[in-house]
Amino acid sequence: MDVFHTEGAALLIQAILALETEAECRAFLEDLMTSREIQDCSQRILVARLLREQMVYSRIAEITGASSATISRVNRCCTYGAGGYGAVLDRMEEP
Repeated sequence: MDVFHTEGAALLIQAILALETEAECRAFLEDLMTSREIQDCSQRILVARLLREQMVYSRIAEITGASSATISRVNRCCTYGAGGYGAVLDRMEEP
Protein backbone atom coordinates (compact mmCIF):
# COMPACT_ATOMS: atom_id res chain seq x y z
CA MET A 1 0.00 0.00 0.00
CA ASP A 2 1.29 3.45 -0.90
CA VAL A 3 1.50 5.42 2.34
CA PHE A 4 0.36 8.60 0.57
CA HIS A 5 -2.92 7.08 -0.62
CA THR A 6 -4.54 7.17 2.78
CA GLU A 7 -6.96 9.66 4.27
CA GLY A 8 -4.52 10.38 7.09
CA ALA A 9 -1.65 11.12 4.72
CA ALA A 10 -3.84 13.44 2.67
CA LEU A 11 -4.85 15.24 5.86
CA LEU A 12 -1.21 15.56 6.95
CA ILE A 13 -0.21 17.08 3.61
CA GLN A 14 -3.09 19.55 3.76
CA ALA A 15 -2.18 20.45 7.34
CA ILE A 16 1.42 21.20 6.38
CA LEU A 17 0.30 23.31 3.44
CA ALA A 18 -2.05 25.26 5.73
CA LEU A 19 0.77 26.46 8.01
CA GLU A 20 1.62 30.12 7.47
CA THR A 21 4.24 31.09 10.04
CA GLU A 22 7.29 29.64 11.73
CA ALA A 23 5.42 29.78 15.06
CA GLU A 24 2.53 27.77 13.62
CA CYS A 25 4.95 25.23 12.21
CA ARG A 26 6.78 24.88 15.53
CA ALA A 27 3.50 24.39 17.40
CA PHE A 28 2.24 21.83 14.90
CA LEU A 29 5.47 19.82 14.92
CA GLU A 30 5.61 19.93 18.72
CA ASP A 31 2.07 18.54 18.92
CA LEU A 32 2.54 16.02 16.11
CA MET A 33 5.94 14.54 16.85
CA THR A 34 8.10 13.50 19.75
CA SER A 35 11.23 15.50 20.51
CA ARG A 36 13.28 12.61 19.13
CA GLU A 37 11.32 12.55 15.85
CA ILE A 38 11.83 16.30 15.45
CA GLN A 39 15.56 15.86 16.13
CA ASP A 40 15.80 13.03 13.59
CA CYS A 41 14.01 15.01 10.87
CA SER A 42 16.07 18.11 11.67
CA GLN A 43 19.25 16.08 11.38
CA ARG A 44 18.21 14.66 7.99
CA ILE A 45 17.48 18.03 6.40
CA LEU A 46 20.79 19.37 7.71
CA VAL A 47 22.57 16.31 6.27
CA ALA A 48 20.85 16.94 2.93
CA ARG A 49 22.02 20.55 2.91
CA LEU A 50 25.60 19.55 3.74
CA LEU A 51 25.56 16.86 1.04
CA ARG A 52 24.38 19.50 -1.42
CA GLU A 53 27.43 21.54 -0.41
CA GLN A 54 29.47 18.43 -1.31
CA MET A 55 30.77 17.96 2.20
CA VAL A 56 32.38 14.58 2.90
CA TYR A 57 30.57 12.01 5.04
CA SER A 58 33.10 12.17 7.90
CA ARG A 59 32.67 15.93 8.26
CA ILE A 60 28.87 15.65 8.05
CA ALA A 61 28.94 13.02 10.79
CA GLU A 62 31.15 15.27 12.91
CA ILE A 63 28.86 18.30 12.47
CA THR A 64 25.48 16.56 12.77
CA GLY A 65 26.15 13.46 14.83
CA ALA A 66 24.44 11.43 12.09
CA SER A 67 25.56 7.87 11.51
CA SER A 68 27.08 6.89 8.18
CA ALA A 69 23.91 4.84 7.55
CA THR A 70 21.73 7.93 7.99
CA ILE A 71 24.00 10.03 5.78
CA SER A 72 23.98 7.31 3.13
CA ARG A 73 20.18 7.02 3.26
CA VAL A 74 19.74 10.79 2.89
CA ASN A 75 22.26 10.78 0.04
CA ARG A 76 20.28 8.03 -1.75
CA CYS A 77 17.10 10.08 -1.33
CA CYS A 78 18.83 13.19 -2.64
CA THR A 79 20.21 11.29 -5.62
CA TYR A 80 17.46 8.82 -6.50
CA GLY A 81 14.46 9.90 -4.43
CA ALA A 82 11.31 11.84 -5.24
CA GLY A 83 13.08 15.22 -5.24
CA GLY A 84 11.65 16.45 -1.96
CA TYR A 85 14.93 17.46 -0.36
CA GLY A 86 16.03 19.29 -3.50
CA ALA A 87 12.74 21.15 -3.88
CA VAL A 88 12.76 22.31 -0.27
CA LEU A 89 16.41 23.31 -0.29
CA ASP A 90 15.96 25.16 -3.61
CA ARG A 91 12.97 27.03 -2.23
CA MET A 92 14.83 27.97 0.95
CA GLU A 93 17.71 29.40 -1.11
CA GLU A 94 15.42 31.69 -3.11
CA PRO A 95 15.73 35.38 -2.21
